Amino acid sequence: MWGDLASEMKPTDTNNPDYYHKVVDCQWACPAHTDVPEYIRKIAQGQFTDAYIQNRESNVFPGILGRVCDRPCEPACRRGRTNEKPVAICRLKRVAADHRAEDISDRLPIIPEKKNGKKIALIGAGCASLTVANDLMPVGYECTIFEALTEPGGLMRSNIPSFRLPGNVLNEEIDYIVDMGVDLRLNHPINSMKELLEKGYDAVFVGTGAPKGKELNLPGRQAGGDNIHIGITWLESVAFGHEKSIGKRVLIIGVGNTAMDCCRTSLRLGAEDVKVMARKPRDFFKASDWELEDAEEENVEIIVNHAPKEFVIEDGRLVGMRFKQVEYEIEHGRIVGQMTTGEIVVPCDDVILAIGQDNAFPWIERDLGIEFDQWEVPVVDETTFESTLPGVFFGGDSAFGPKNIIWAVEHGHQAAISIHRHCHDEDLRERLPVMMNLGSRKMGMHEWSYSNDFDPAARRKMEHVQLSQRFKDLTTEVELGFTPEQVQTEVERCLNCDIQTVFFNELCIECDACIDICPTQCLTMTPKAEEVDLLGQLKAPRRNHEQPMYVSDVLKQTKRVMVKDENLCVHCSLCAERCPTAAWDMQKSSFMFPRAIDHNGKPPTGLDKNGKDACQKSG
Repeated sequence: MWGDLASEMKPTDTNNPDYYHKVVDCQWACPAHTDVPEYIRKIAQGQFTDAYIQNRESNVFPGILGRVCDRPCEPACRRGRTNEKPVAICRLKRVAADHRAEDISDRLPIIPEKKNGKKIALIGAGCASLTVANDLMPVGYECTIFEALTEPGGLMRSNIPSFRLPGNVLNEEIDYIVDMGVDLRLNHPINSMKELLEKGYDAVFVGTGAPKGKELNLPGRQAGGDNIHIGITWLESVAFGHEKSIGKRVLIIGVGNTAMDCCRTSLRLGAEDVKVMARKPRDFFKASDWELEDAEEENVEIIVNHAPKEFVIEDGRLVGMRFKQVEYEIEHGRIVGQMTTGEIVVPCDDVILAIGQDNAFPWIERDLGIEFDQWEVPVVDETTFESTLPGVFFGGDSAFGPKNIIWAVEHGHQAAISIHRHCHDEDLRERLPVMMNLGSRKMGMHEWSYSNDFDPAARRKMEHVQLSQRFKDLTTEVELGFTPEQVQTEVERCLNCDIQTVFFNELCIECDACIDICPTQCLTMTPKAEEVDLLGQLKAPRRNHEQPMYVSDVLKQTKRVMVKDENLCVHCSLCAERCPTAAWDMQKSSFMFPRAIDHNGKPPTGLDKNGKDACQKSG
C-alpha cells in the first residue's frame, strides 16, 4: 500500500482496504472495528434497532459497552483535529441500546437445528468466552461454558459496579447468547485442565480473565489483614452481597479504573472520607479521564506523588498508612528522576489495594504441553490465539493480561475462527481477508444521502443523578443517558469519515476548482516529484504521518498529480460538489471482517469502485 510517498512516486493503491479503513479513525482504533459513523447515521434517522444490530455484529455487547467501554475510538475521532472534543461515540452506542425495539430475536443469528458434531468447552463466562459462543453457535457447534461463579458475566459482573452497569443490561445481552442453546454450567469451576481434556471436547477456550489482584507486601500487612482488601476480590464480594459495609475513612492504593470503582463503591457502603493515593503524577494515571472526573464529582480526593511505605498498626488494628512524599523530574513526558522529600501518615479505617491484576492458572497442569513464560502466563499465538497445545485457545485478559472488554470481544472473534479451522483440520493462519465495498452517496448534482454540514456544536454533557440520590443503594445508575435533544445535536457532530473522497483521475480537467474551495487545504495539485520535494509543495504542511497520503496517477493535461492529505480532510464534500466533471465522488466505505461462519463455505466477495474484486487482505 502506498499510504506514504515513495521516491518513485507510484500512485496510491486504494483497493487495499487498509487505506480507507485508516481514514475512518474511530473504526480503525476500535479493536472490533465497529462501523461507528454508520450506526450514528442510523441513530440520526431514528433507526435505533438497526443501529443496535450494526453494533452487535462487531462488539456483541452494545448496551454494556455503551456504558463501560474504554473508548479507544474517541481519542482517534477526527473531531479532535478541529480543536473540539470528540463525538460521544460510546454514549451514542448506549442510545441505540436503550431505544431499540424490545424484541430483536428475529434479528439475531439463526442457530441450525442440526449440529456439526463438534463440541467446544469454554472456561469462564466472561466477554471473551461469550463472544466465542456467539460466533460458533450459528455454525452448528455445541458450546459448553463452565463458570465458577453463580452468575455469568465474569469481571463484567463481579468487578464493574451496578451503578455503572445495571444488572438488567448485563443479563439481557448475555441471555441473547445463552439462549442460542449454549450449555451454561454455573457454580462449576474447572479444577483440572487434564480432566477436562479427557472428556473429549474438540477444542477448549480459556477465557478466565485476570482474576488475581496484586498484593502489596509492606510492613504491617499481616497484622492489618482484616481491614486490607484486594480490590477485585472486594468488588466481587460486594457484587454478590458478601460485603455490605466499610469503614468511614478509606484509602485506595492505585489509580486504574478498578481503583475508581473501589472508591465510588466505598462511598455507597458508608465511607465518608475516601482518598485515592497515587504514586505518580496525574499524567501517568491508568484510569480514564472520565473515570477520574466521576470519582472527583463524588468528592473523592486524589492525592499524587505518595509512595506507600508501611501499614500503621496500633493495638493490633490498622489505623493508617505511611507514605513517602516524592518529587519527579519529567522530560518529554517521561520520568527521568525522582527524590523523596518527606514522609506522612494518612489515617484510615480500611485500605483497598487496586494496583493491578495477574493471570492465575493453578488448575492447568504443567505437563500437558501448554507452555508458560517466566511470568507464568501461557504462551499464546497473537494471531490464532492457540496455545502451544493444539486445540487449546486463550483469549481476553487470560491471554495477554488486563486490557478491556472490547479487546476481549475481538479476541473472541479471532479465536472462534481458529477453533472452527482447527476442528476442520485447516491451517489456522489461512484466514479470509478483510474486504471493502465502496458505494456512491450521490443523489443529485449537489445532494448526498448523508448530512454533510459542519455542525459547530460542542459535545453534549452526560447528565448524572444528583449526588443526594446516588448513594442510597448500589444499583442506582449514575448516568442518565442522553435526552432526545442531546442525541439530535450529538449525531450531527459526526464528520462521516467513512464517506470517502474518491478521485477518478481520468475525469479530471485540472481546473483547480476543488483546490480553491477546500476549507482545510488538504488538496494539492503539483508536478510529480520525489517525496521530499513533493511534501514541500503541499498547500498545508503534513503534521500526522500516521494518516495516509493519497497520490493520484499522472493527470493527462499537465502531467501533474493530485495529492490529498487525509489527516486534514473533514469530509465536507465541497470538492465533489464543485467539480464540473465528477472527478471527485463521495463514496461510503464498508469493511467486512470475516467471522467463523464466513469460513464455513463459499467466501463472501466484495467489489471495488470499478466493479472489480476487492477481496484484499488487511495488513
